[in-house]
Amino acid sequence: MQHFIGTYECKSDTKGRVMVPRALQRQLADKLSGGFVIKRAVFQSCLELYPMKEWEALMEKVNGLNRFNKKNNDFIRRFTAGVKVVEVDASGRVLIPKDLLVHAGITKDVVLSSAVNILEIWDKDRYEAAIDEAAVDFGALAEEVMGDSDE
Repeated sequence: MQHFIGTYECKSDTKGRVMVPRALQRQLADKLSGGFVIKRAVFQSCLELYPMKEWEALMEKVNGLNRFNKKNNDFIRRFTAGVKVVEVDASGRVLIPKDLLVHAGITKDVVLSSAVNILEIWDKDRYEAAIDEAAVDFGALAEEVMGDSDE
């Protein structure tokens, strides 16, 4: 599993195309031929970009859920709402579908942020607000999530 590194500021054109910075293109190079899946994030109003291999691994997990359980069925429907397959074109751009642009509030200024094995795509102002909001209690969160690790 590859872990992405970096946060990149970009621009979206009027058609919703975002130029992927060269440094990030190099990290994605071995994944370009497989394509990507873009979807709404679960907890934030941003988008998530999954390399196809990562998406397929996640779908194996989701596929193991019992669809005759209403909560599972509701989760699957919501989790996959708006999911689209996208590619990075020959010019290094990714076209974000209009409905997902609207969902994430993306107009012009965009942030592509690594989130371990996927990328988050944010409207720049929303990204800055989310980072500022998380900073208030980040120390406590870090301690709670990572502090008990004996590794």
